[in-house]
Amino acid sequence: MAAQKLSETELQKALNTLPGWQIKEGKLYKEYKFSSFATALGWMVTVGVHAETMGHHPEWFNVYNTVRVYLATHDIGNAISNLDVELAKKMEDLA
Repeated sequence: MAAQKLSETELQKALNTLPGWQIKEGKLYKEYKFSSFATALGWMVTVGVHAETMGHHPEWFNVYNTVRVYLATHDIGNAISNLDVELAKKMEDLA
């Protein structure tokens, strides 16, 4: 699937389907808290496998049980694309 930059309307519609997600620094952003480091790491590995199959990878940071996620598509000038929304939805399914 090719990356397509979302319009403001499309972006707002997508945010309505992604609980807790927001726009931060021009990227989709969410902070996840898990019960332990092992749970956070397991989630990251599972998401990472899915991201690899998409060929679309998150920018994320992990400290103990917290994972901060930023999603933007570098190939279209660091804009938010349909691929970012798809990956965010997968993250929600797996969290």
